[in-house]
Amino acid sequence: MTVPKHVGIIMDGNRRFAKKLMLKPWRGHEWGAKKVKDVLQWGKELGVKELTLYAFSVENFSRPQEEFDYITDIFLKEFKELSEPKNLEQLKQDGLRIRFLGRTWMFSKDIQDAMAFLTEQTKANTGHTVNFAMAYGGRAEIIDATKKVAELVKAGKLDVDKINEDVFKQQLYTESEPDLVIRTGGEHRTSGFMLWQGWYAELYFIDDYWPDLTKEHLAKAIESYETRERRFGK
Repeated sequence: MTVPKHVGIIMDGNRRFAKKLMLKPWRGHEWGAKKVKDVLQWGKELGVKELTLYAFSVENFSRPQEEFDYITDIFLKEFKELSEPKNLEQLKQDGLRIRFLGRTWMFSKDIQDAMAFLTEQTKANTGHTVNFAMAYGGRAEIIDATKKVAELVKAGKLDVDKINEDVFKQQLYTESEPDLVIRTGGEHRTSGFMLWQGWYAELYFIDDYWPDLTKEHLAKAIESYETRERRFGK
């Protein structure tokens, strides 16, 4: 059985989930946040070593102010809860490292500080990794990496003729490439998620909304991955 080492998930459908319950659309993010904890556990149980969760895109900053404030309040609450001593100890026991990928500087200082604290406190944990893609965009990531490469050339630390894929990927938010990318919510697109790293990722789409996701959904996605022949163009 070939379990994907790295799974990326585009967590879509929170607002439509809330509308289904006849609530204000942004209330769905509460259920979405709770689902993250379940998925972390399920991923571990199913043998996935790394998860990258598309939590908030660069484009999401244009959401209505009331919704934006509501979502960022949830982020801060969840990050602070994870930072409590008992929860940090549990993360250590679980061997779970937490990282944040994206233009995190776009968030308020209190959220930036909370993300930095969790990153620092869990960096020595080994076994499993969860990456939260925050203020993330695939094009933004490539642009940011290009700027870093340009700075190295400008500083005389890199010869233009030495630029190749290996050099470029070292400047991305993460070099780790997902084997499988899952999207919930019924849409069949990747919305700029890990454009570089996901170049050969297997895709799996789920009609149910993110808050409705079950362990069975995740298991079926992994089972589908196991049946696919990955030739990488060969």
